[in-house]
Amino acid sequence: MFSFKGFLTKGTNTHLEHLEDSIINDGAKGGRNAVLFLKSLKKMLQGNVGGRLNVTVKWDGAPAVICGTNPENGKFFVGSKSVFNVNPKINYTTGDIYSNHSGVLADKLSVCLRELKKIGIRGIVQGDLLFTKGDLKTSTIDDEECYIFTPNTITYAVPINSTLGKKISRARLGIVFHTFYSGKDMKSLTASFGSMRGFSNSSSVFVTDATYKDASGSATFNTSEVATFDNIIAMAEGSLSKAGPLLNDFNTTDPLAVGFRLKSFFNFYIKNSKGSMDKVKDLMDMFRSYYYNTVQQEVDAVSKDETKNKYRKIRDEGINYIDRNRQALYFAIASYVSLQRAKDFLIRKLNQIQSIGHFIRTNDGFRVTNPEGYVAVDRVKGAVKLVDRLEFSRANFTLAKDWVKG
Repeated sequence: MFSFKGFLTKGTNTHLEHLEDSIINDGAKGGRNAVLFLKSLKKMLQGNVGGRLNVTVKWDGAPAVICGTNPENGKFFVGSKSVFNVNPKINYTTGDIYSNHSGVLADKLSVCLRELKKIGIRGIVQGDLLFTKGDLKTSTIDDEECYIFTPNTITYAVPINSTLGKKISRARLGIVFHTFYSGKDMKSLTASFGSMRGFSNSSSVFVTDATYKDASGSATFNTSEVATFDNIIAMAEGSLSKAGPLLNDFNTTDPLAVGFRLKSFFNFYIKNSKGSMDKVKDLMDMFRSYYYNTVQQEVDAVSKDETKNKYRKIRDEGINYIDRNRQALYFAIASYVSLQRAKDFLIRKLNQIQSIGHFIRTNDGFRVTNPEGYVAVDRVKGAVKLVDRLEFSRANFTLAKDWVKG
């Protein structure tokens, strides 16, 4: 049996948002929450968090695996995130797996069903698969022979002769758990994040949790770094105050609305950028063009004049909205950039502690990189992910994956 101590949040962990996206998802309130998250992280790195904030390492595992005992029937199951579908795919047998899934995903879930029964899971947990036996390769990195595995975008490297390497060599699968669920039935599960312990030992399963541990204290802020970070936060707060009520207009699911398109613009920009953010004024101009071209594609895609006119009206109203609110939009984008800068500043500190090598595979070999990122969990505000998007998200957008969702 294991125990899981962490922080509760409502609902299931099917998707986490980037911290800076809070100003688009939740308006002014989201901006305030993002600032409070960042300040709490700073306090944590100063050794003064007061128990409110929890940080977990975001491993780049795939696919997501949800497993444990279904409270409705007492049976052990495994599944992907489709466990949480309206029509859930919950697998109790190998036959269930190959009925609900196919290909590599089905093969990996089959291994999970066989092996994860051995570690004494009580309740329901979610994790990210790191490897199954066939995924483990060997490679010489920095003159040291290592086991390597690439579950998603990042390649992990562990020296063969290390204690960790010996554990991995005996394992038929590796998994990192980060979320625990409790509830009376599958539809009313509540998620909690934090550290776990007490799994039954099984040499065939390499299992770890995602808790961030700064055992050496090297990730602690010094006085100069505190001053730099505080200046960035002050810039974010100043921009948020000047963005005004415009931020509250962003919270919409309309795919052609300005706020919705601003979020997709940043994803597009990050995917195609050269590794740094442009000046805010330039981002403003890029976004205006991006919005116009996006809606124009809808105009060009339809043949009926009535429908074309509808999209032209949406396009023109959106452009007028951008031009009419240019100053407030400038400060909204400035807020986004400042929050991202503050987040990246913290990530660089958190990255100073690594127990496993992290690399991105390129045509010329392996390039050293950092962990995918971290998840910050506040007891009140929920969870957000902290990812260096200009480094990791761009790679995640562009590299091919060895697994499929479903």
